[in-house]
Amino acid sequence: QVQVVESGGGVVHSGGSLTLSCTASESLTGDFAMGWFRQAPGKDREGVSCVTWSSPIDHYANSVKDRFSLSRDNVGRMLALLMTSLKLEDSAMYYCAAGAPGICSASWQDGVGFDHWGQGTQVTVSS
Repeated sequence: QVQVVESGGGVVHSGGSLTLSCTASESLTGDFAMGWFRQAPGKDREGVSCVTWSSPIDHYANSVKDRFSLSRDNVGRMLALLMTSLKLEDSAMYYCAAGAPGICSASWQDGVGFDHWGQGTQVTVSS
């Protein structure tokens, strides 16, 4: 069974930076997609970024483009989310998810196609 584990959340001042990590278990083989999502209290879940492991293209939500970036460790099936210029509205529970390859080219931001989800890691941006 595929397991996905996030780490790296915490409290950071507005304008600061934070890096989240996501590691998938060895049972995730072949090509696959991994994505980052977030959900703030009282709000809908929002897709943050998506990547197909075999593709050099990273996908980002407009709300984080130019501030967030992805870094991969292909051997370790680890996907890091580098967050800079953090804003108060970036505060949320951040989730990592894995699914079939190709879903990043579709409506990935609604989470469709991601079958394996982590427990989440909290990011709080303070003023």
